[in-house]
Amino acid sequence: MEEAGENQTSLNEFILVGFSYLAELQILLFLLFLVTYLVTIIGNMLIILLIKCNPSLQTPMYFFLVNLSFLEICYTTSVVPQMLIHLVTEHKTISKAGCAAQMYVFTILGLTECFLLAAMAYDRYVAICYPLHYTVIMSHQVCSQLAVASWVTGISVEAAQTAWIFSLPFCGSNLIQHFFCDIPPLMKMACTDTSKNENALLAVSVLFIMGPFLLIILSYIRIIYTILKLPSAAGRRKAFSTCSSHLMVVTLFYGTAIFTYLRPKSSHTPGSDKMIALMYTVVTPVLNPIIYTLRNKEVKAAFKKTFIKVLFA
Repeated sequence: MEEAGENQTSLNEFILVGFSYLAELQILLFLLFLVTYLVTIIGNMLIILLIKCNPSLQTPMYFFLVNLSFLEICYTTSVVPQMLIHLVTEHKTISKAGCAAQMYVFTILGLTECFLLAAMAYDRYVAICYPLHYTVIMSHQVCSQLAVASWVTGISVEAAQTAWIFSLPFCGSNLIQHFFCDIPPLMKMACTDTSKNENALLAVSVLFIMGPFLLIILSYIRIIYTILKLPSAAGRRKAFSTCSSHLMVVTLFYGTAIFTYLRPKSSHTPGSDKMIALMYTVVTPVLNPIIYTLRNKEVKAAFKKTFIKVLFA
């Protein structure tokens, strides 16, 4: 494959370096990531089917969980299958159009998850702070509108951001020091001043990542305040248990997102970027179904009931 030389020819194809430097571990990494990916897909699909098949789980909280599980399936699928192929083949190239498509899909899903997690926090806020009005406030129509708004925001914002990034001229080396087309490594490859793009990325990150995160924090401040006023210890434990799974998922997701997109440019290195990216593309999606099943009595009870029904049908 031809690389652009010093004549600054625009690049139309990239090489994803990925984990090429770990040549002796390629097969082991392939098997590890393949098993993790399959567990992610199966785990999230089981949650979706379980909720759809159990009338007791037809509540707003589980409506959002279905959306989250579907999103996690798409999120990890936008990155991991290509990474698996590149681990076992010498051909590690991706076209400019393919790179743009991957970035667009991946960032849509990431931004949508930010708003979906905020909607889930709002659901918990209403359930605990306004329990008598919960079914009225969190009607099916309201839940659907919140879910649609999350997707529309992700699609529209990332369409503009992806188009702006890929309007930059890429020249010189065509090596992307990553295992997928993420924003930070591609910005480094542009052979022009990217300060405006970096400022735009920071603005998007603050507004559309930190904005929902702030709403989540405010929701949980009110939730904790309300829980602490409950008269019985059993009531407080039950209220906290309904929020604990969501809080763990928020911590995992936002911890890696903030560290990736809001830390100083000088602290970005190919090695650290890959390790952090593995957290939010591989580890977090596989942990979410585990967190929501192992820490949720209603889901465990529904799973047990469904398993017995299928076993003795």
